[in-house]
Amino acid sequence: MIELVNVEKHFAGQTVVHPLSLRIEAGEFLTLLGPSGCGKTTILRMIAGFEQPTSGQITLDGADLTNLAPNRRDLNLVFQHYALFPHMTVRDNIAFGLKMKKMAAAEIRSRIDEAVAMTQLTPLVDRYPHQLSGGQQQRVAIARAIANKPKVLLLDEPLGALDLQLRKNLQSELKQLQRSLGITFVYVTHDQEEAMMLSDRIVILNNGQVEQIGTPREIYRSPSTLFTATFVGENNIFSSAQGELFAIRPEKLIAVREANEGKRSGVIQDIHYLGSVHQLIVQVDQEPMTVTIALDFTDERPWNIGEHIGIDWDLRHEVMIGS
Repeated sequence: MIELVNVEKHFAGQTVVHPLSLRIEAGEFLTLLGPSGCGKTTILRMIAGFEQPTSGQITLDGADLTNLAPNRRDLNLVFQHYALFPHMTVRDNIAFGLKMKKMAAAEIRSRIDEAVAMTQLTPLVDRYPHQLSGGQQQRVAIARAIANKPKVLLLDEPLGALDLQLRKNLQSELKQLQRSLGITFVYVTHDQEEAMMLSDRIVILNNGQVEQIGTPREIYRSPSTLFTATFVGENNIFSSAQGELFAIRPEKLIAVREANEGKRSGVIQDIHYLGSVHQLIVQVDQEPMTVTIALDFTDERPWNIGEHIGIDWDLRHEVMIGS
């Protein structure tokens, strides 16, 4: 659906996006994930046409978009701050782009009805933005975008301004909406959990460079770089006798009562009770690091802060990682 070929972006002589080649499939939910300033929003803005690549090419369905104006691209961008017109009702906000395209009135009505039904806004069509909650405003912004029937929907941290519980609810709605529409979604977030929950594939970015591209399962189970291993989910990084780094997830570590029976040993510094999971935070002997061991909720063994224990694991769960 979308292809980026050696796309690069410089600002004031600084490279903010290093040469990037990426294929985004039709109907895919692809997420650009990384910390603030890593280049993810710049990539989205280049796809949308609001930024011009310094070099490289962007195509949509085989057509070259690189020098095309934003309003001539068959895609829509949903911002974090929804950019709704405050003096217009929900209906008029959704209709605005369609009227600008000089669409027939009957077609506009049909598209509005379809978009509000999909986003569960039908009872709210005559309200103004200030009469809506943050979550409802977000749904209006998405309804306005999908009413245009774009081939691709670009979403820049669309849930970033919402409180945690509302974000959780809207994440589920967003994924279901994407499935029912079949539209390609390109989504920007710095929230790892959100990316893991929503995405078919994730592009991990750091300092304008791609660290890894893969499904949520691939990225969690087989991180290929130290950055990916430590950025997505909790991880424990060990060094082998040969100086190579390997990662082991907390749920793959085993707490052993006898300190000399594990591959490492250490002292319990803290114990976290998180409902379904208990975590032991262990200071490793002779190493300047702590590790996290996740115990299953069925593990009723008592552990005490200050206790000297063994840390063990199955060698199959070691994931060798690059620098």
